Amino acid sequence: MDEAGRGPLAGPVVAAAVILTPGRRIPEVDDSKVLAPEDRERLFDLIVAGALAIGVGMVDAVTIDRVNILEATRVAMREALAALPAAPELVLTDFVELAGLGCPQRNLVGGDRRSASVAAASVIAKVTRDRIMAEADEQYPQYGFGRHKGYPTQEHRMALWRHGPCPLHRRTFHGVWTQGDLFEELTWEED
Repeated sequence: MDEAGRGPLAGPVVAAAVILTPGRRIPEVDDSKVLAPEDRERLFDLIVAGALAIGVGMVDAVTIDRVNILEATRVAMREALAALPAAPELVLTDFVELAGLGCPQRNLVGGDRRSASVAAASVIAKVTRDRIMAEADEQYPQYGFGRHKGYPTQEHRMALWRHGPCPLHRRTFHGVWTQGDLFEELTWEED
């Protein structure tokens, strides 16, 4: 299991659980953060075609604000596990502990670099989330979600200043500024 979207200012957190076919290697699968977008898309299709099972879970910005990002990540991971057509014998995570799974669990530091199944889950979660944010760009083009996927870039911060937050923004996250908040920060920086 792995997740995508803990750091952005907008959009859901998405988790994926992937059970790979034993003995079947998918070349080039790696931590999604080190792969180019076109490579992630290509690998997504290979993983979908070659995995025994894939489950995806996601939690929206409103719930993230209500329960916090770590708990929202855990909820999304439980949803991903529940979406698997078969129960796993062992759950590997990129160091996010889930209590009461009913099966053994190993939480690996750098799991997306140490385990092919965690890396595959990383790719599935990231591509799924990026596609959601590309669709959000059509609904809210003024924010540029198709380019930055909700991450706190200068472009995104300026769009927040100009337009204020939209329903996809995580209101409890530092950086989801109102016009007044950004004005105070910009004024302070100029002094």
